[in-house]
Amino acid sequence: MRMTKALAAVAAIALLSFHTVDMKAQNQQLKQFTLEDLNFGGTNYHNMVPQNRYTTWWGNELIRLDTDECFLVDKATGREKQLFTLDEVNRNVGAGEAKATSLFSITFPYPGKPLVLIDQHGRRRLVNFKTGKVEWTGVHEGEDKASDWCPASKAVAFVRADQLYVRDSDGQLTQLTRDGSRSIVYGQSVHRDEFGISKGTFWSPRGDKLAFYRMDQSMVKDYPQVDIFKREAEEVPDKYPMAGETSHKVTVGVYDLSTHATVYLKAGDPTDRYFTNIAWSPDGSTIYMFELNRDQNDCRLVSYDAATGERKAELYRETDAKYVEPLNPIVFLPWDATKFIMQSQKDGYNHFYLFNNKGEQLRQVTTGPWVVMDMLGFNAKTHEIVYLSNEVSPIQANLYAVSVDTGKRRLLDNGRGWHYGSLSADGAFLVDNYSEPTVPRRIEITNVAKAARTSYFTAPDPWKGYNVPEYSCGKLKAADGSTDLYWRMVKPVGFDPSKKYPTVVYVYGGPHAHNVDARWHYCSRSWETYMAQKGYLLFIIDNRGSEHRGKAFEQATFRQLGQVEMQDQMKGVEYLKSLPYVDQDRIGVHGWSFGGFMTISLMTHYPDVFKVGVAGGPVIDWKWYEVMYGERYMDTPQANPEGYAKTSLINQAKNLKGKLQIIIGYNDKTVVPQHALSFLAECIKVGTQPDFFVYPGEPHNMRGHQSVHLHERITQYFEDYLKPLKK
Repeated sequence: MRMTKALAAVAAIALLSFHTVDMKAQNQQLKQFTLEDLNFGGTNYHNMVPQNRYTTWWGNELIRLDTDECFLVDKATGREKQLFTLDEVNRNVGAGEAKATSLFSITFPYPGKPLVLIDQHGRRRLVNFKTGKVEWTGVHEGEDKASDWCPASKAVAFVRADQLYVRDSDGQLTQLTRDGSRSIVYGQSVHRDEFGISKGTFWSPRGDKLAFYRMDQSMVKDYPQVDIFKREAEEVPDKYPMAGETSHKVTVGVYDLSTHATVYLKAGDPTDRYFTNIAWSPDGSTIYMFELNRDQNDCRLVSYDAATGERKAELYRETDAKYVEPLNPIVFLPWDATKFIMQSQKDGYNHFYLFNNKGEQLRQVTTGPWVVMDMLGFNAKTHEIVYLSNEVSPIQANLYAVSVDTGKRRLLDNGRGWHYGSLSADGAFLVDNYSEPTVPRRIEITNVAKAARTSYFTAPDPWKGYNVPEYSCGKLKAADGSTDLYWRMVKPVGFDPSKKYPTVVYVYGGPHAHNVDARWHYCSRSWETYMAQKGYLLFIIDNRGSEHRGKAFEQATFRQLGQVEMQDQMKGVEYLKSLPYVDQDRIGVHGWSFGGFMTISLMTHYPDVFKVGVAGGPVIDWKWYEVMYGERYMDTPQANPEGYAKTSLINQAKNLKGKLQIIIGYNDKTVVPQHALSFLAECIKVGTQPDFFVYPGEPHNMRGHQSVHLHERITQYFEDYLKPLKK
C-alpha cells in the first residue's frame, strides 16, 4: 500500500523531528569540555591528549621506555619483551647515593654495547643492564646551564656562573673562560635563537675538541625589565638589540682536550655578521659554518682548520635580492667522507644538494614545487636520505627516502596525514609516529628498504564521550588571485545551518609557523573546541608569509609585514560572509605574538568588519623588535622608513572602533612591553579605548596553570562583547 505524498511529507517531518530531538538528547548525554581538560596548563589535560609510546634506538634495536621498565620491540611484529627494570639498574648503586627514579629519560649511547646512560640526581651513570654493574660514573656538580655530554669521550661542557667549563671522563675540571658575564656569554645559543641556532657547544666526532660560541653583547643596550616580586622591585635588565641599532658580536672558539689549548676561528671582524650552523668534518680536523651579513642577503659556507683557527676556503656562496636564511648545518655522507649534503631554497623551495669538500656542487638531490621539511638521517647501505616533506600536499608531512646517487624518491608511509619519524643507527628501520584529521595517533615501524610497515600502536580517542564539534578544511585563492591558501573551520557544537553564529578568526600569519595541517582535527587548537562548545564558529587561514610553501610564498611580505597578510585574511572573511550561517555583524579576531600584531592590524584597518579582538603579546612597531628577525623581513628602519611607517600600529590607534583587549606578560623578553604600552599611550592621545591586562612575572607566553586563567579571560571577552545579539 502506497503512502500519499502528503502522508509521506508528514512522516518525513515527524522522522526529522524525532531525529532532531534524539540528537539533542544524545548531545545532552555527552560530556562537556572545560579549560582544565583542553588547556595545556589544565589539571586534566594529560588525560585529553592522545596516548603515546615513548621509544628510543639502541643502535638498530628499538626500545620502548616506561617509568619502571623498558622493553625490546620486535621490529617485524611490534611485539615486546622486557629488557630490564628500574630495580635492576639500581641494584648496584652505592650506599648513600641517590637511585634512578624513572627510565623515561635514559639513553643508549653505544650501539652493540649493553650500556644505558642514566643522568639523574647529579650523577651520570653508564650501567651494564646485562650484568647490573655501574661501569662509569660522572659527577654533575656545578652544571648550572648549557650542559652538553659527549658519548665519544664521556666529557661534558657546561656553564657555571657565566664561565665555560669542561670536565673530562676522569672528572678533571678545566675552566675555559675567565671573562664571562651578562655581557660576555659563552657556550650558549646566540643571535637570539635565529638561523636554526638552539645551543652553543659543538663536540667533534671523537669528542676530543669542543667548538663553542662567545657572544660579546656589552655594546647592546639594556631593556629595563623589572622584578616586582622583591620587597622593593628590582631592575633585571635584558640585552635586547632592536632593529637598526647596535647588535652583538659573536666569535667561535675551539678547545682541545689533549693540549688544553683554545684557539678562535679567524673569521675576521664579527661586527654586523652572523655565524651559524656549525659542523665538523668526519675526522674532526675541519669546522664548517655559514656566515651571513647583517642585511642577510649574502650567505657563505666557510671552512676552518680546527687546530689553528685559520680560514681554509669559501666553499659556497648564495645571495638573494631579499634574504637568505641558512637553517641547517651541512651533513657528510656516512659512506663517503669527502661529500656532504647541504639544504637550500635557492631554486625556490628547500631541497637537498650534494657537494664535495672542495665546494663543487655535484647534483641537486631533490627537486620540485614542494619543501624538504626535515632530514632524519641516512641509510648507508642503499645510499639514501630519509626525510620529511610536503610533496603529497602542502598541508601534509610525509616520510620519503631519496637516492643520493640517482635522485629517485620513495614514499615510506601511507601517503596521508602528518608524520614524523626517528631512524635507527644504520637507517634500515624507522619509527613513524603520525596522525590524520580523524586519527589521534598511530605508530608504525617501517622497514626502509622495503617500505613495509608494521603496526605498533593505535591510540584510542581521548575525546570519546565528549560533545565534539565538526572540524573541516578547505582552500581558497589568496588576494593575488592565484595562490592557494588553506583554511580550517570549527563549527559550533550542535550546528544548525539555519542559524547565524558569532565567528572568531584566529590568526598567526607570521614566518616559520602555520595553523592548518592534516593532523588530528586539522591541527585545531583546543581553545577552538572550547569556543565551539559555547556556540561560536572558528575560522583559521594560513596567509602568504607563513611556512612550508616555498620562497616566493614566504617572501611576499618582505619590507611590509602585515600588509599582504591582511589582504589574504580578508579573502577568508569574504568567504565567511558568503556563508549563510555566519553572522556578519558578529565577527571577532584573536591572535598572539605575530598574531597579536595581526589582530590589531585587522581591527584598525577594517574597523567595520571586526567588532571584538583579543591581541596577545602584540608587536606594535617593528623598530622595537629584535635585529635578526626584524631586519630579515623589514630591513632596518633607516633603509626602509616607508615600510616601518606603513606597518606601525601607532599610526592606526586612531582607527580603533570595536572592543579590543591587549594582554601581555609583564616580563616579556621577546615582544617587550614597550610595544603594548606605546600603543596604549597613543590611544589615550587620540581618544580610543582599548582594554589591557598583564600577567606579572610572565614571559611571552603564559606558563602552567596561568594559561588556563588566560584563556578564561580571552573567552569571557568574546562572551561579553561578541556573543550578545544586538537588541
